[in-house]
Amino acid sequence: MWRHHTDQNSRWPLALRFIKGAIHAAIILPVALHAAFAVVIVALDHNVQDLGLPASIIPSLSIVVGLMLVFRNQTSYNRFWDGRNYLTVIITSVRNLTRSFLANSHRFPLSDRSETERIIRILIAILYATKNHLRAEWGAEIIPGTAISPSTGDATLTPEYSDLLPRGLYGCDDRGLGLVLQLTFFVEQYIKKGFDQGWFHAPQASQMQVQLNSLVDAYGRMETIRLTPIPIAHLIHQKQVLALFGGVLPFALVDKMNYWAIPVVSLVMFTLYGIDGIGSQLEDPFGHDRNDIKMDFIVEDIRSEISVLLEEWKRAGQVGHDMFVRKRQDSRGRDGGGHDINGVH
Repeated sequence: MWRHHTDQNSRWPLALRFIKGAIHAAIILPVALHAAFAVVIVALDHNVQDLGLPASIIPSLSIVVGLMLVFRNQTSYNRFWDGRNYLTVIITSVRNLTRSFLANSHRFPLSDRSETERIIRILIAILYATKNHLRAEWGAEIIPGTAISPSTGDATLTPEYSDLLPRGLYGCDDRGLGLVLQLTFFVEQYIKKGFDQGWFHAPQASQMQVQLNSLVDAYGRMETIRLTPIPIAHLIHQKQVLALFGGVLPFALVDKMNYWAIPVVSLVMFTLYGIDGIGSQLEDPFGHDRNDIKMDFIVEDIRSEISVLLEEWKRAGQVGHDMFVRKRQDSRGRDGGGHDINGVH
């Protein structure tokens, strides 16, 4: 469903895009500094003294740079891909639990149906809580409809929570308990209640428990990605090696290329810093950057999907039919059971 929210700016070829989705803004400064350094080296070489170095030093340095960039980008993309897969696991678990809860309760009495609807809303809230937890946006359960901004510490509006969280819920973020894990207790209690009252038989309840455990497991793995950055020693050395390579490159090119060394150095460093910048963005895939996982769109689409299921479940309970089935009308506009499908009795 979320394909409708993907980037529609396809009028320009990707090779000609320099703003939306591109990394150029993040790398323009180091590339410009290397270009300026190349200008200085070329000017000194022509006007003061020969500064050229043997070009044979470039291949050995380029191998090191290439290996480090490949490692960085592969590691970062694996984090991005794993994060997306774990989000899919959470969504699949929510879908399966929603389907099981609704399919087994659409003929329940009103009091039990209200409990089922409450749990379905909590399942939707788990999706939002996962998204906000990974973005360090806390406090939605403290003041309904708000969360605490990680950058300013101020309360920010999060209207998705306004009608999803259980009444009277109090948060434990300040004591280290995330809202996601807190909400799963309500789901597990509902499963136990359903088993005790005979709503679900033992294999059904066991499978629901497996789905809930899979959800918590995927949440923990996403948390690991968010809280375990690439080691700082690797990042420091990579930046230093890139700077060293860009600093040596003008000396190796100036003798044979003269002033052409300036644009060549700029293009080479643009390429290398661009690869490094992409890896830096993909390292934490849960944020708000354009290249991050589209968590806002994905969660909103799943909420819409579950809302349709919930509305259909309510309709089926009111008219006493199965979900997604409308019985054929007779000449008086009534179905085979004598019920008016328009709700008029």
